[in-house]
Amino acid sequence: MTLAIWARVANAPLISHPKGLKGGANGPCLFLKNKQMTNQHIVFLTGAGISVESGLSTFRGKDGMWNNKQWQYYASISGLDESPKEFIEFYNMRRQKLATAQPNAAHRIIAELEGTNLVTVITQNVDDLHERAGSSHVIHLHGELTKVCSSNNRLDSRFIREYPLTTPIKLGDDAGDGSQMRPYVVLFGEYISGMSTAIELVKNADVFVVVGTSLMVYPANDLIRFAHKEVPKYVIDPSDMPQCTALGYEHIQSTASLGMANLIEKFKSL
Repeated sequence: MTLAIWARVANAPLISHPKGLKGGANGPCLFLKNKQMTNQHIVFLTGAGISVESGLSTFRGKDGMWNNKQWQYYASISGLDESPKEFIEFYNMRRQKLATAQPNAAHRIIAELEGTNLVTVITQNVDDLHERAGSSHVIHLHGELTKVCSSNNRLDSRFIREYPLTTPIKLGDDAGDGSQMRPYVVLFGEYISGMSTAIELVKNADVFVVVGTSLMVYPANDLIRFAHKEVPKYVIDPSDMPQCTALGYEHIQSTASLGMANLIEKFKSL
């Protein structure tokens, strides 16, 4: 069942991750030395905390983006409809920031696990750092800053396409259907698609790992409840995570990169 679910999402064959990944902003990849745990389906749920070490902000932490109420407004349906110029400027700023960011060790370790296991990443992030690190099975619950779409219908596949991060979106750019071209991201007030698939993936995971998310955003925060009670479950985050530990998750209280290195050591005993 797991492979069938993955095939519906990725629509591509399994690809072993190439050896010798290049290091990113934080130096060389921490290569896996464990050969014991293989052919498992490892599902990751990642949030903004995994990209902090790459220079990107969290959203709800101490210095989170949504502490700026004006930015939170621009990231909403109301912002798009009522202040399109400022909406576009806000997202151009975020796209430019992403263009200069690089994957960190946590992204690279997750990608390297594909060499011996089936790995699926369910991410709340709109960056492409998992893909740039080498992960090939990534589900973006909240969309992708590297793509644009129609303002009339975000989910109309005819107008969803890649768009260079270094090319600013301009007011008046046509999405292809006469509407304003906009980033392909989920705004406040919009429906999150893909949750049913994400739930099935978590239910069928052999190992489930949560990395760098505050679990404050519904419905993604509900995913932790769908992991089977008997499979290994981990949460990596420097903050206290009582909602996870209450469900039997082992808490690795650390930053994403150090936590992932610690997780690999724990995998050796599985």
